[in-house]
Amino acid sequence: MTVGHIITLLFIGYLVFSIDKKQDNFPVPAILVLIGMALSLVTYFSNIEVTEAIIYNIFIPPLLFISAYQFPIDGFLKNRKLILGLATVGLLLMVLLLGGAIYGIGLLFFSLPLTAALILASILTPTDPVSVVSIIKQATGDEDLAHTVEGESMLNDGTSIVVFSSLLALYQQPSSVSFVTFLLDFIIVFAGGTLIGVLFGWLVVKIIHYSHHPHYQLMLSIVLTYGSFIAAEHFGFSGVLAVVSSGMMISYAFGQTEKEDHFRSQLDGFWEIVELSLLAVLFLVIGIEVTEYLHWSLVLFSSVVFILTIIVRLIVVCVMTRLLDTHNFYYSLLITWSGLKGSMSVFLILTLHVQSNTGPVINNIVGIGFMVVLLSLIIQSLTIAPLAKKLLKKS
Repeated sequence: MTVGHIITLLFIGYLVFSIDKKQDNFPVPAILVLIGMALSLVTYFSNIEVTEAIIYNIFIPPLLFISAYQFPIDGFLKNRKLILGLATVGLLLMVLLLGGAIYGIGLLFFSLPLTAALILASILTPTDPVSVVSIIKQATGDEDLAHTVEGESMLNDGTSIVVFSSLLALYQQPSSVSFVTFLLDFIIVFAGGTLIGVLFGWLVVKIIHYSHHPHYQLMLSIVLTYGSFIAAEHFGFSGVLAVVSSGMMISYAFGQTEKEDHFRSQLDGFWEIVELSLLAVLFLVIGIEVTEYLHWSLVLFSSVVFILTIIVRLIVVCVMTRLLDTHNFYYSLLITWSGLKGSMSVFLILTLHVQSNTGPVINNIVGIGFMVVLLSLIIQSLTIAPLAKKLLKKS
């Protein structure tokens, strides 16, 4: 991808976001992806290629940092049981139930090993916070709902990577992973990433007051975002959780007193521009890239899998809300429908494509995964606003 490509995509993103300012609940992710698919037919864009390393190391850290930094700590604490439950136990249940359902339904279409079905399920369980939160807030005004969806999304990115990596290792070498090994890896990666993020966040909070120039403070926030991510990944921990915890640490520190307002205003202005720019390029590129992996022979099965993701997520969300919360069915349905697939699912698909030997099974998983992500981005983002308004009236 050249500089010319990036500038052109940014300009297209500007046009789409400009329309968004004039229209409530405008489904920006879906529109950008559809435009990207159309651009794939243009020769100038046909040679654009984005690897899983670019998505994971360049796009995901700042997008997660922005979500975490802007995420109110009191909102997390108020909804912490449901957020943590959905992002950990809930995600594991979704992978098991969805994987089993995909395996069973797959027997009617083509042979898909159980481990492969579980890998596909782990790809389709993480949700994308940047795709849904703004739409939910505008459509419903329900802060608890938005906080739950955003909090779950930030944490389940890290959880899904651990689950995906373990299942991929099990698929490649069936005797290499045990339940005890998986559980230990999960705890170490989760705790290690969180601790590194908190440590980096604490250090930056202490250091940033020694620099009174706003530009230098912004530079330090960039160092925090990528520094915490790189450090955690270097030691084998979750870079995703490191970024999230460092962002929440900054949010907590700068939200204590009014004298910190000037820090927040500077950071807000800078990172909002970064967020819009990254989102524009990312979703347009997803649209361009996805066309390469779409196969009409997989449309029916992919549609069935998409429906299964909704059903399984609804079951798990209803169980978790019943056990941990007091919200009604309509609230659970909104949390379910807000679980769009996005950048993390695309990263996992591309990782699978690169790290595995190509063959019918892997090619099918990649094709189905991309189709389900596409269906999710288009159908769910187009319908979340009207559905939210209708359900909240009933509730």
